Amino acid sequence: MTQHNNIYQAIFASLLMCWGSHALAAPTPHSSGWSEDTASRTAEVPLESIQQFVQIYGIVKDNYVDPKTDDALFQQAIKGLVSGLDRYSRYLSAEEYRQLIQYTEGDLASVDFNLSYDNHERLWQIQDLKAGSDSSKLGLANGQAILKVDNQELKSLNQDQVQGLLYGSIGSTVQIQPENNNSTVILVRNKKVETDIEPVLLHNQVLVLKIKVFQQDTANEIKRLIEEYSSTKLKAVVIDLRNNPGGLLSAAVESTDLFLNQGLIVTTKSRSEGDQQFQALPSNEFQNIRLGILINHRSASAAEVFTAALKEHKRAWVVGENSYGKGVVQKLFPLPSGAALQMTVSHYYTPNGNMIEGQGIQPNQSYPLLPEMKEDSYLEHVTDLVLKSKI
Repeated sequence: MTQHNNIYQAIFASLLMCWGSHALAAPTPHSSGWSEDTASRTAEVPLESIQQFVQIYGIVKDNYVDPKTDDALFQQAIKGLVSGLDRYSRYLSAEEYRQLIQYTEGDLASVDFNLSYDNHERLWQIQDLKAGSDSSKLGLANGQAILKVDNQELKSLNQDQVQGLLYGSIGSTVQIQPENNNSTVILVRNKKVETDIEPVLLHNQVLVLKIKVFQQDTANEIKRLIEEYSSTKLKAVVIDLRNNPGGLLSAAVESTDLFLNQGLIVTTKSRSEGDQQFQALPSNEFQNIRLGILINHRSASAAEVFTAALKEHKRAWVVGENSYGKGVVQKLFPLPSGAALQMTVSHYYTPNGNMIEGQGIQPNQSYPLLPEMKEDSYLEHVTDLVLKSKI
């Protein structure tokens, strides 16, 4: 134990030096939301906390059933420190960080396989998984049954709902629960999905615009499509944001601005970077259009910003389910080792001052899509509800 005590004393001394005088990276943000440059900031940690950490470190090192290296224990401690902050913050290894910076914020992606329903087995199974792909390297195979995606059971869901679970922002992670396996497999969404806005003009003269993710040109595309269909004497426009994971905040603000002529759209509040407010610019272009928004449990982030602003300004009638409740701004803090921290730095607040994170947006009218309902019939009912709404 003498040798071990010397090791723990060395760790204790190192922690004192690091936490007492080490410069912690602080971000200088780019327009994309990520950070690269750093500025020094001194972190102060109570001596008692350092002593407790070293004591626990020693107990784990000496008594855990399997031997663990010092590097493995420190990596685990770092991951626990960051992941314990909230459900989005995480520590990225150098390889994970390298993969993440390849992706473009605002792109929509899925995993590298499809799921199809086997009527005989009554299970969702993996299809179109190529040999040598990331998922196959993690032990997944064609024909393998998947029970859950992000803790959501699949057995009662339809094709659109299952596909929606697989979709998300490119570079984000998704948890897969295979059959006969108690552990989950974590995959990175790295297969880009076509994200053009899908317009559908229904027989009741309501134009439905399916927006999969908010991207740089989303507002211009919404404007173009409404103008294109305006000659058909539109009775209403419904923005379908089901399974929309968010995307660019700037795109959501610009899209919201199309339907408002004044007022607050969203506020971001940050302890380290201060508060920001985004206001609508004067415009009367689409002020007379009856507007509806369709959301579900997978509508998140920028999609919630868009929905909340138009709902609280009483500009749109919101139908569907309570949204996901992701109202955070995240940034990357690169580290000298090549690793990085992906950490929450701000929260979104609606025009009425409500925090989106953990709360979500409640629809004006609850109307979930049930597994036995057909998509066409569901959309018709939703648009009828918008036409009958009092907004």
